[in-house]
Amino acid sequence: AVKQLWGDGDHMAEIDDMMSEQKAIRGEKAKGVWDLLRDRAVRWQLITLFLVISCMQLIGANVVYSYAYSIFIKAGIPPSQTHYVSLGVGTAEILSTVLCGFLIDRAGRKTLLWKNYTVMALALGLLTVTLSLQDSFSWVPYCSVALVFIFIMSFGIGPGGVVCPLITEIFIQSYRPTAYVFNGVTNWIQFFVLGLVFPFLV
Repeated sequence: AVKQLWGDGDHMAEIDDMMSEQKAIRGEKAKGVWDLLRDRAVRWQLITLFLVISCMQLIGANVVYSYAYSIFIKAGIPPSQTHYVSLGVGTAEILSTVLCGFLIDRAGRKTLLWKNYTVMALALGLLTVTLSLQDSFSWVPYCSVALVFIFIMSFGIGPGGVVCPLITEIFIQSYRPTAYVFNGVTNWIQFFVLGLVFPFLV
């Protein structure tokens, strides 16, 4: 099955990892949410997952997606053409996520996360400046559009591509289904809270 999935080659190291994990869990059934929250053996994995999810929410990706349309309109793109730019944004994210797949083992997860979080934070800082100077110069709105693309590509190369497989890499098999549930619930609760709070901040 491994050869069929990954092609010909020596995959004994991966098979040994799978066998040692199977021995470690000793046929345990999938754990529940309370088991995940109470087990001290996975406390640091849970904290790591929570922090990474929180950073993904707090960096403002959903805000950029929500306000991208108005940024494109202010940049002078006709409303009839904005859906093409939105399609370009989606394409940029797909391509950057695919690129992350090639970079993730070479650059390392931590490097991709921190470098791209830094680029995203800088892009948001500059986007704040360009949005406030939107009416001052004719070229500023186009800078805003470029910053949206830079932000979204950095998101795809960094957190967007790194966080998805993280659960399978830091949790053993018996905890993975519950970790995915924890990931989804935490993600949506934070998204809901930000959705409620952000309009008041604006």
